[in-house]
Amino acid sequence: LAELVLETWDLQCERNGREHRTAEMCGQQLVVRRGQPFAIALRFSGRPFQEGVDKLAFDIETGPCPIETSGTKSHFALTDVPEEAAWSAVLQEQDGDSVLVSLCSPPNARVGRYGLTVEISTGYEGSSYHIGHFVLLFNAWHPEDAVFLREEEERREYILSQQGLIYQGSSDYITSIPWNFGQFEDGILPICLELLDTNPKFLRDQDRDCSRRNDPVYIGRVVSAMVNCNDEDRGVLAGRWDNQYGDGMSPMAWIGSVDILKRWKKLGCQPVKYGQCWVFAAVACTVMRCLGIPSRVVTNYNSAHDTNGNLVIDRYLSETGQEERRSRDMIWNFHCWVESWMARPDLAPGYDGWQALDPTPQEKSEGVFCCGPAPVRAVKEGDLQLRFDIPFVFAEVNADVVYWVVGNDGTQKKTTRSSVVGKSISTKSVGKDSREDITHTYKYPEGSAEEREVFAKAEHERSSLQQEDEGLHLRIKLSDGANNGCDFDVFAVVSNNSGTERLCRLMLCARTASYNGTVGPQCGMKDLPDLTLEPWAEQRVPLHILYQDYGENLTQDNFIKVVALLTEYQTGDVVVAVRDILVQNPEIKIRV
Repeated sequence: LAELVLETWDLQCERNGREHRTAEMCGQQLVVRRGQPFAIALRFSGRPFQEGVDKLAFDIETGPCPIETSGTKSHFALTDVPEEAAWSAVLQEQDGDSVLVSLCSPPNARVGRYGLTVEISTGYEGSSYHIGHFVLLFNAWHPEDAVFLREEEERREYILSQQGLIYQGSSDYITSIPWNFGQFEDGILPICLELLDTNPKFLRDQDRDCSRRNDPVYIGRVVSAMVNCNDEDRGVLAGRWDNQYGDGMSPMAWIGSVDILKRWKKLGCQPVKYGQCWVFAAVACTVMRCLGIPSRVVTNYNSAHDTNGNLVIDRYLSETGQEERRSRDMIWNFHCWVESWMARPDLAPGYDGWQALDPTPQEKSEGVFCCGPAPVRAVKEGDLQLRFDIPFVFAEVNADVVYWVVGNDGTQKKTTRSSVVGKSISTKSVGKDSREDITHTYKYPEGSAEEREVFAKAEHERSSLQQEDEGLHLRIKLSDGANNGCDFDVFAVVSNNSGTERLCRLMLCARTASYNGTVGPQCGMKDLPDLTLEPWAEQRVPLHILYQDYGENLTQDNFIKVVALLTEYQTGDVVVAVRDILVQNPEIKIRV
């Protein structure tokens, strides 16, 4: 029997693109959604394919180090019946020298760019052909996919729609701006995949990162971190709030995500200047929709930034009613973040659905440079202990505002609490250009018994969370000479209050920061990826902060914010310490 030779092949981009709703992305390469079959045509020379005599098998690989056990590599032979939980290939039809083969991934396959190889063997003779690449995306149309969305109208709005509205203004005067998400425009998909390959988790452990790309929760967390550049992670956008935009674009000037993502790529993955909350949220929404995760931009009015985690925004007034700045808690007119739709198998039942992701850097839970995904249901119910970053999002929409009247003698008198935070939470309606109010998904009606109940539960959980002895403790100390100006040292003091050795990563970062919470450039950084903590021991890790690195970035209001982040590898637990130093140039005083 003559050898079976593969002469030509066709990945059927047009047909598959139409069936997988990826046609606009299929200009350069095949793009398909997971769990759904796609057809490829193989044409042989010499003789036709003979079932039972010739064997066909396929290899797919993704990432730089594909491994079967990590789900980034698979070898599968032609079968009669597709297998639900694994990659499969089924002979669909045969016409003379050509066969049409239907390939299908499991609905929990890793997303990303794959290489495809076909192996042909007859008896002991065989040859293999690399027949190209394809990109695999999440599939909201597949009931077994973690991002499955039931309503077709919603899938069209939250995955396929490239135009949207973002709400701004104030709760009394809501305005909207149009935005071009442009997730299917030329070159955007490769940029989104490059963003995944630029993230620090990939650079630290490529195999582990690629093996976790089947999970929209993980992808959401990565995207939330990568849209901003507040880690030294080559993020997409630099944030700026001081009206000094001369060396870049004003955040108000952008009208879509495409230009931003293309500039980031053109700059060699260096941050694009400048973004504010709606720009960060819109770019994250583009990336998530591009990867196939249903997403929308939401706007919260009177959005609280509760810096000390007590769920209360303290405002201080003189006896004549003038506001005094004694608290670093803030309320912003509006703040935007992203919601993405996904299952949460990592949590107890009941938390699937919309998850809040906040990619804006300076407004994150203390020291963690990505926020979410936080189940919106957990925010409504006050379940602060669940992952990820729920206390911060809860405070954004629920913090109570307490006004204190400060007498001339310095005494403080507490006035009644008022509920102004978390108003008119808004997103674009499905299928039309009107506003949908989704406040009820985040909170019970103001003043209702349920609302007070949830707030009391959250306060209780917050205090018990703070009292928990995690075994690892972290605090930031200042050197004695810190108030003498110029260069100074800070120390991360790490304690292991347990009987077992702990292997951790410690990151220490210092940044200039202004009174409204906006963070400026970094002025000190230390990353110790392998810190071994002996049982019942304490270590001091110094960070030297040089005047030459921070001096020119200070204004008279500026702080230096020092953040220490301790991550234990075995549990994934993170301990954070934050300390603000008030700098009076060149004198340094500690703000207690």
